Amino acid sequence: MIDFKKQVIERSFIKPVLVDFWAQWCGPCRMLSPVLDQLAEEQKDRWELVKINTEEQPDIAQAYKIMSIPNVKLFHNGAVVAEFAGALPKTQIERWLDEHLPDPVSDELKNLLASLQSMTPDQAVASLRKFVAANPGHKEAEMALAKLLAIAEPEEALALVENIHLGDPQYEDAEDVRTLAELMTLKPENGAPAMQHLSEAQAALKAGNNETAIQKIIAAIIADKSYHNDLPRRAAIALFHTWGEDNELTRKYRRQFSMALY
Repeated sequence: MIDFKKQVIERSFIKPVLVDFWAQWCGPCRMLSPVLDQLAEEQKDRWELVKINTEEQPDIAQAYKIMSIPNVKLFHNGAVVAEFAGALPKTQIERWLDEHLPDPVSDELKNLLASLQSMTPDQAVASLRKFVAANPGHKEAEMALAKLLAIAEPEEALALVENIHLGDPQYEDAEDVRTLAELMTLKPENGAPAMQHLSEAQAALKAGNNETAIQKIIAAIIADKSYHNDLPRRAAIALFHTWGEDNELTRKYRRQFSMALY
């Protein structure tokens, strides 16, 4: 008999526990069992497997409203965080585990990102640099850092998104970073009015004057919206994306931007 409180509830505060509710008479349960055994061995550093025979421990099955078997529930910090029913194939279960297993590193990043608003820009950059150094290859963290650096340190921002390509979940954000880095590294080529406006936008962004920057970028669109491979248009969109749809400047200047294009 399984000590459910000790082996599942209490243990799940240390490591996630996958509970397989099954019965001897259940054909699909017998199909699923060896698959779970194999996965438990392959991923023993990530989670533990506990099997509950619903015939032997009906009180537990009733407590967790097991209406059909096999039923698999993932416990973390004493509670069910995900579940599935039926004898799924191994590859599908692997995807399910990847999606639902808690990730301490991602949780740490989530908490860090939430705390950035209370930091100065320098503190935010330093905190994210420290996290990225401790977790190399973490694309979400690298992207967050790249966004912070796109204006002040465009070369470093570009390096952080270098390996993010079309099809990657971070691709659109990476393109925004590349566009802003392109804007900030653009050198005056001639006396074109659009270039003058973009130079003024560069200076405004470096000074933290975002409203002046977007005004100058819209002025560059009006002067020559196709300048430097549509950079004024692309830069405005990248800024709107970076600021977010609920940002005051996005709401204020989105319409002016659209009107400037036509």
